[in-house]
Amino acid sequence: MAKDKIPNRLIDEKSPYLLQHAYNPVNWYPWIPEAFEKSQNEDKPIFLSIGYS
Repeated sequence: MAKDKIPNRLIDEKSPYLLQHAYNPVNWYPWIPEAFEKSQNEDKPIFLSIGYS
């Protein structure tokens, strides 16, 4: 797909929706404990994407 781009954390997901964003230059996290720990440790909110239609 994108040989010169580095995938983000979504590359290992099974969801077709998440996989289509695996090469976005965004530091996306899947719905995993690490995302919530990072949010809490950095005192930052979670930006949740629920998809689009």
